[in-house]
Amino acid sequence: MFPFWMNSCCGTDNFSTTSHQENKLKFLKFMRDNVEARLAALNAAIETIERQISRNRDTV
Repeated sequence: MFPFWMNSCCGTDNFSTTSHQENKLKFLKFMRDNVEARLAALNAAIETIERQISRNRDTV
């Protein structure tokens, strides 16, 4: 999905340029937040598996 397809990249109107930049900023922040959430989930999964491996080594 590319949310900027209807915006003109060649417009000279300051309002349309500012509006385009604001929309792009919102989209990029959304993407960043999504990546941060996925990274947090991956880190939690890795940490859980590392603890399980460590616990298994201690019992053997």
